[in-house]
Amino acid sequence: YPQLACTPNAGGNVLCPSEATFAFLRDVLTEVAALFPGPYIHIGSDEVDKRWWRQSAEAQAIIQREGLKSEDELQSYFVRRIEQFLATTGKRTIGWDEILEGGLAPNTIVMSWRGEAGGVEAIRQKHQAIMTPSEFCYFDYYQGKPEREPLSIGGFVPLEKVYRYEPIPQALQGQEREYVLGAQA
Repeated sequence: YPQLACTPNAGGNVLCPSEATFAFLRDVLTEVAALFPGPYIHIGSDEVDKRWWRQSAEAQAIIQREGLKSEDELQSYFVRRIEQFLATTGKRTIGWDEILEGGLAPNTIVMSWRGEAGGVEAIRQKHQAIMTPSEFCYFDYYQGKPEREPLSIGGFVPLEKVYRYEPIPQALQGQEREYVLGAQA
């Protein structure tokens, strides 16, 4: 859907936070919410290449109109809009830990993949977190000698390391620990 990008037909682009994009996402997420009975929808929001927003007159106009200070805050605006919509479908929003960068949407759950720090930060802001640190939970990494395994995206996560992982970070104290929903691999 190149028409939803701020710079159509450019490689590696991201969705433009325009009303057309939000209308499209509402349609798609309405269907997804109806198909899956669970209480959560994961919206991703990781690895957003914000240079496209920096180069976009439309994105910059939205930043100005909404009183935002940066493209990080524009991403938070985007996530908040989606979170508000998903709430109308009875779903809670989950997003990767990059959603912390511009301020966390009020009811979003954070999946901490770049270590545990994002999950800890979310919990300290009274948000739930799912621990998915790549160094323990990425099963598309090698689990044995690379020459004896299928092609991997990199990294090394042997089964022994996975079993040793404790999803409640030691940095959390008392009731903070209750905000960890668990782990995902």
